[in-house]
Amino acid sequence: MQSKELGKSDPWSERNFVLVLDDGEEAFGAITKFCGEQNITGASLTAIGAFKRAKLGFFDFTQKRYIDIPVDTQSEVLSAIGDVAVDDEGKASVHMHAVLGFADGSTKGGHFISGIVHPTLEIIIRESAVALRRRKRPDLGIALLDV
Repeated sequence: MQSKELGKSDPWSERNFVLVLDDGEEAFGAITKFCGEQNITGASLTAIGAFKRAKLGFFDFTQKRYIDIPVDTQSEVLSAIGDVAVDDEGKASVHMHAVLGFADGSTKGGHFISGIVHPTLEIIIRESAVALRRRKRPDLGIALLDV
């Protein structure tokens, strides 16, 4: 993994980062770890690149759990967007959705759970001026931003 802070326009503005993941890295874990190490408490993120394999999810409200959407083939990350907040334990909490594209032009999309990078994944992280908080909602079975 490589990263670079893109700089600030003034000393009081938010930080911006570019994060480039290497072949074979697990993307969700690497992004979460980076955000924790940089003490990012609120941010938006976007990403493009490719995966060797990945796992997306679709939240089933009746069962209060994600149904796995496995992607066991090479895919292009056509779009990945998300946010970073702080969870109930004070740790970085990344929430992302992704649309993956295949050689025949078809796509799959959903909640991003994991992905093995091949050959790269480029992520832009834009820190927000205020911390965001994600709280577990027992009534829904998921953690949501608490504004």
